[in-house]
Amino acid sequence: MIRAVAVFCGSRVGNDPAYAEAARVLGKGLAEAKITVIYGGGRAGMMGIVADAAIAAGGRVEGVIPEFLVKWEVAHTGLGALEVTDGMHSRKRRMFELADAFITLPGGIGTLDETIEVLSWRQLRLHDKPIIVCDVGGASRPFVAAIEAAVEQGFAGADVRGFIEVLDSAEAVLQRLSRGP
Repeated sequence: MIRAVAVFCGSRVGNDPAYAEAARVLGKGLAEAKITVIYGGGRAGMMGIVADAAIAAGGRVEGVIPEFLVKWEVAHTGLGALEVTDGMHSRKRRMFELADAFITLPGGIGTLDETIEVLSWRQLRLHDKPIIVCDVGGASRPFVAAIEAAVEQGFAGADVRGFIEVLDSAEAVLQRLSRGP
């Protein structure tokens, strides 16, 4: 059973209003499904939208944020829990420990970094937790193409393709989560 998911997403909202809408739908849907949201602890961008939507729907939201970002005053102050770490590496490790699955929404370099890290750990057989990419409006196509290129050029095994699930909407992600790990 999936009780908590780490949501990787942008600290900005991006250029397409569909991104923010997917974040709202996902946050609300996770709360309604009684799935705890584990995320980067910020109040801005896609991160803030997911957190606020889950909170508004009565859900539990736990943030994990490095101390330097708290000092930058970007931490969300309305969460059920906010864990402060000593840096980015410990943040990612802690989010991994708390989550039963991972969801990637559109985002920037940090979002890609978090997703690649859990994908790399899956390839190394350090976990078998679901990694779900929500491809809102085709935003994840370049990421998926990079994985395909690594396979095609012989730098990753074909099995890597099966380590991520690419779905086209927040609704599809929620439906997938309802089936469990």
